[in-house]
Amino acid sequence: MKERTLEKPWLKFYEPKVLPSLEYPKTVLPSFLTHSASQFPQNPAVFYYGTEINYASLEDQVNRFANALIGVGVKPGDRVSIMLPNLPQCVIGYYGILKAGAIVVQTNPLYVERELEHQLIDSESEILIALDIFYPRIQNLIGKTPLKKVILTNVRDYLPFLLKFLYPIKAKKEGQWNPVNIAPPLYDFKNLLKEASPTPPSSIESDPENVALLQYTGGTTGIPKGVMLTHNNLVANTVQCRHWMADLKEGKEVFLSVIPFFHVYGMSVCMNLSIYIASAMVLLPKFKTDDVLKAINRYRPTIFPGVQAMYVAINNHPQVKKYDISSIQACISGAGPLQKEVQDQFEKLTGGKLVEGFGLTEASPVTHANPISGLRKKGSIGLPFPDTNARVVDMEEGTNVLSVGEIGELVVQGPQVMKGYWKKEEETQQVLREGWLHTGDMARMDEEGYFYIVDRKKDMIKTSGENVYPRDVEEVLFQHPKVKEAVIAGLPDQFLGEKIKAYIVLKEGETASEEEILQFCRERLAKFKVPKQIEFRQELPKTMIGKILRRVLLEEELKKLKVSA
Repeated sequence: MKERTLEKPWLKFYEPKVLPSLEYPKTVLPSFLTHSASQFPQNPAVFYYGTEINYASLEDQVNRFANALIGVGVKPGDRVSIMLPNLPQCVIGYYGILKAGAIVVQTNPLYVERELEHQLIDSESEILIALDIFYPRIQNLIGKTPLKKVILTNVRDYLPFLLKFLYPIKAKKEGQWNPVNIAPPLYDFKNLLKEASPTPPSSIESDPENVALLQYTGGTTGIPKGVMLTHNNLVANTVQCRHWMADLKEGKEVFLSVIPFFHVYGMSVCMNLSIYIASAMVLLPKFKTDDVLKAINRYRPTIFPGVQAMYVAINNHPQVKKYDISSIQACISGAGPLQKEVQDQFEKLTGGKLVEGFGLTEASPVTHANPISGLRKKGSIGLPFPDTNARVVDMEEGTNVLSVGEIGELVVQGPQVMKGYWKKEEETQQVLREGWLHTGDMARMDEEGYFYIVDRKKDMIKTSGENVYPRDVEEVLFQHPKVKEAVIAGLPDQFLGEKIKAYIVLKEGETASEEEILQFCRERLAKFKVPKQIEFRQELPKTMIGKILRRVLLEEELKKLKVSA
């Protein structure tokens, strides 16, 4: 890569306690749990609807599960899939698999049978850990895929007595009760733990260079690929996150863990980081605003990693002021842009700091973040992490480093960057070039080393011969006092190439006309950036972590066009 400069202007803007380079322990990820359990055995590791699991107990159950896996035939390097929301079983399963020397394959619980079939075949997973209510989507895949054994668990397995008693009544009412007759090739999670030894598996010696995790990408640009993240990758990113949040206190913090652990962001920034510093995790299987506010009020979390949609929901909750949410001290918002209006309102409500960060599955995932207490810049993803280099390169060749302010593709380099794609050498070579990860994101860097994601390459809209980046327009829409959520998409147009359409969710009790929104945009945007059409909606399609699915809106529009044609 032809570099114009080797300078790292961003280092000047690191907070005083953040070092430009860090020491990374040459160890495997489960050693973090072992260390925390030895130093803080009685500290709470998990809060789950009134159930508390301390670090000594968590380590005991992880050891038992690792031994149980070995007992059912798991060998070092085998892939074991987890299909669970944020339950204690998810944490135990994840670290148990790693302690057995195997590779975790994170699986989205929303996957339908076809998607699950692809991932099981691609990863060659022979064992799957899942909730019993998911079994109807799994049962046909035994024998049809490499899957040979299924370990089932139930939502109520770790609930306190009263909730455990009441849960079946609620589940039956909601059609979520699916008792399964447990017999090989099916195994019961709790029984496996009960029958296994709590002694750490002694025969397993895992190399930090070994793959720890296959994390499948979302598949928005084709068939999902398994990202190979090593123990070194995950350890490095955990250490980087910890040092970026320099004021974290070992054994003292409480993490609100509502970002799903099957998503790489939740896994790294909520679970791994929390365990590394012996913090407590408040586990919530799903984001429901009422449940989140009650959990903050009850458990007093200090750290709340999330996505913009979560902060928007809290900001706009009609009874938010009835809850004490002042325990929140720091939040990193990921998985998409954070609007200034959302940030300001949330900080006013909590008194804490909310900053935007950036990452991608291929980088374990975090590569950039704004300083927690230092200089934050509106619309910026912040500064590269310690030991992380970043450049903006030309879109055509991807080899020339662009000047300050120029827009090109963001490329990154660092210890958290993946080993490659599982069984996909060609695709690996396309994105990993000369040690640089090509992110597919269009970005620019300012003179002080702050980076700005302009948009995904594929999301850029070409209208009237001009390039329009969705973030520019969405930022203006969010400034309208009646707008709760907004997203734009480029629709095919015979004359313009693409026309801009905005999809808007208004705040509760508000009404607005299309013309009112358009006039607001005309006053703040160049003519070619103003949407041609506004559609008001009750809600926007989102992933399970709250990321807006622009492609779903586009698919809906394309279907309409086909029908009208």
